[in-house]
Amino acid sequence: MSNSADSHKGPVRRPRWRPVRVLTGAVFALAGLIFFTSFNTAKGTNIRTDASLLKLSDLIQERSHKNGALDESNGNLRDDVESLAQRDGGGTKADEARLEALEENAGTKKLKGKAVTVTLADAPPNATAKLPGYPEPQPNDLVIHQQDLQAVVNALWKGGAKGIKVMDQRLISTSAVRCVGNTLILQGRVYSPPYKVTAVGDPDKLRTALTASPEIQNYMLYVNAYGLGWKVDDDGAVTLPGYSGTVDLHYAKPVE
Repeated sequence: MSNSADSHKGPVRRPRWRPVRVLTGAVFALAGLIFFTSFNTAKGTNIRTDASLLKLSDLIQERSHKNGALDESNGNLRDDVESLAQRDGGGTKADEARLEALEENAGTKKLKGKAVTVTLADAPPNATAKLPGYPEPQPNDLVIHQQDLQAVVNALWKGGAKGIKVMDQRLISTSAVRCVGNTLILQGRVYSPPYKVTAVGDPDKLRTALTASPEIQNYMLYVNAYGLGWKVDDDGAVTLPGYSGTVDLHYAKPVE
């Protein structure tokens, strides 16, 4: 290409690329690459509504329901085994009493008694600082974290709880309260807030232990400042379910 000033006879000079033209070309090339990548990823579908992105969430929920059904089936089988063992009558009364005490301590037996329930909930998504002097909340300030649930469970154990249930599952010595984001994963099952923790024991001692916990005192700052949910109820006499999951221990083995 030449301009009018180069129309005279003689050697034709090659056009000189200006920086602006080079930059413009690079922008169009990058835009083309982005469009191609987006098309290749979406394969002609809407990325925001592509059902394939929901598969992981659906799989987690499916496995959670399946684990719940397996726990229930396992509990029923355990009851059948215990019934057959009692019918056999091979042990002495002392042996039976010792076994019953071990099962109670292990959390595999139902537990009845006075209970306290603690409910924790996320703050409203549009929450603002309710107290003067506090900064406006960040997203992490408005949701329940693993440390909050662990603080409640630890305080209740310290307050002399004989048994604890989180949501609908009984805790045992190997139970781990874990959160991914604001989702609770407990013994292979998934839960969303609000979270309920129920403990059987002396209600006054349980309440005192909750109040005395430094971790819960810190949590209460966020309750008062940003509106995180906190509620403690006396339930009267309740029956906690026995743990019905597997009690097998998994541990690392050295490689030979």
